[in-house]
This record gives sequence, structure tokens and C-alpha cells, in this order.
Amino acid sequence: MIGCDLGSNTLRIVEIACESKTRVKAFERIVRTAKDLHVTGRISEISKQNILNALKEASKIFDFKQEKCFCVTTEAMRVASNAKEILDEIEACFGLCFEIISGEREAYLTSLAIENALKREGFEHQTYALFDLGGGSTELTFCRSGIKQSQSFPFGIINTAERYTQEREAHVARIVESISPFVQTQPDISSTFLQLVTTAGTPTTVAAFLEGLDYAHYDANKVNGKILHVNDFEEAYQRLSCMNESDAERFTGTNRKDLVVVGILIVKAMMRKLGFEKCIVVDDGLREGVVLEQCYNLARS
Repeated sequence: MIGCDLGSNTLRIVEIACESKTRVKAFERIVRTAKDLHVTGRISEISKQNILNALKEASKIFDFKQEKCFCVTTEAMRVASNAKEILDEIEACFGLCFEIISGEREAYLTSLAIENALKREGFEHQTYALFDLGGGSTELTFCRSGIKQSQSFPFGIINTAERYTQEREAHVARIVESISPFVQTQPDISSTFLQLVTTAGTPTTVAAFLEGLDYAHYDANKVNGKILHVNDFEEAYQRLSCMNESDAERFTGTNRKDLVVVGILIVKAMMRKLGFEKCIVVDDGLREGVVLEQCYNLARS
């Protein structure tokens, strides 16, 4: 079974064997869906072409015609005025029907993937705090003994990096304050929820970078379950900030240095706000959750 996640920055696709809940194959490409979206209100022609090119490449890896495919898309398509025409073109070209899902549903599906990954990696999987830092939105989930509360916030690495080129730390601190009303509904977060989990490109890139892995040799197995201290993010921030574009590209991927650096600022601010010094990094995310929901439904039927 195949799951596709067209995010504000990245297209991620996975095929999972339902019986074992394990990956058969995975695919990921930076497509920058949300580039300039906050200015134009539209998905750009360049971004559309990036998406189509990535799907064409993926169609050589996955059998979209024969396998069951479940496809979702998130914040960029929620707000873009031309979302329908882009998604109609994708369906006409590849037969893939992408559903625009809400931030809350995005958080729920991601939590399914996180719980499966935590269990697989030997962590407690029913009580945790989780944030998923995307390109255009951030989802925050509190789960205690399997009972979840989630909220989506309209900030991510692309819209933050594009809007704020000066005094970024101050802007990030102000943006992250927007989670305060939701956070205040949860007493003693760090002691109640025991562990902080984070997923998406920034934490996984930092975890790989600190492992000495470059972008071309990224290995999810070495990233999943890695525990990072807030000081590790500060170290990565300092090292990457000092690199020139070509040197940084080796570790962050093409044209991603600025996004990763801004993402690190957001991660550090989120950790401080939630009261955690450490977090568990998980590569699994929305694409896995989309498939796992279908696997669970199949098992119950």
C-alpha cells in the first residue's frame, strides 16, 4: 500500500507492507510547494513543475496503477488559490487523487506513524508530546495514555524563512508564542508527557548531520530514535551558519541551508516553550500515517 504526502516543502512517498507495518520502499524530493506563496497566494509555475517532475521520477519506482495509493496534501494547498487546478493536473497526469486535509487530521495521521515508530524503536508509545515542523505549518500533539489533543499552527520553515531575513531569532520567538494558549491547557508538560518527539526535515537533517551523514547518504535507520539535546541543535546551527552555500549543500541538500538554519531556530524555541531539553527524532511522518490508517482499517474489516 502506498502513501503520498505533498507538503509545503517536500514530496514524500512510501510503500508499506501492512502485515509487518514496515517500509518496502521510500521516496523524497524537495519541491518547494509553498515558495513565494505568502506573496502571490498561488502555487508557482516552478513549484508545480517541481512537483510534476518528482512524481514522474517516483512513477518509475512505485506502481501507482496497480497498488492502492492514498494521497494527501497540506498547508500550501489549503491556502493556494490555484490548488484545485494543480491537483487536477496531477490526477490527469498520474491518476493520483490528492486530498487536502486539515491541520488536525494531519496531526492525527502523523501521530499514528510516530506511535508505530516509537514502539519499533523501543520507546513508550502511548504518552508523548510531539511537534511536526513542516514547510508551511507546525502541528503540536499531546498524547497521554493514548488520548490525544492536537492543534495546527500556520508557521513553518518556508513561510518563516521567506518573511523574515533579519532579526530572525526575535521573530521566531514571537511566532512560537502563538502556541501559548494551547500549551496552557496542558499542566506540567515535561513531567506529564515524559518525552518530546519531533519529526520532519529539520530535526532529521540535524540528526544526520551530527552523525556525519551527508544529504546523499541519508539513512533513516540511523536517524530514527536518535536523542538530541537542545545544545545539539545549537551546535548544528553554529556549524551550518558558518558554512558557505556549497559546503552546506552537502549536508542540507540543494538550496536548503537557509531553511534548515531557520528550522533549527524554531526547533530550539519550541523545545524551550515546551520545557524539554531533549527530544527523540523520528523520520516517520504523515506519509506513513496515511498508509497505517488504511492498514488498521483493513485489519478491522
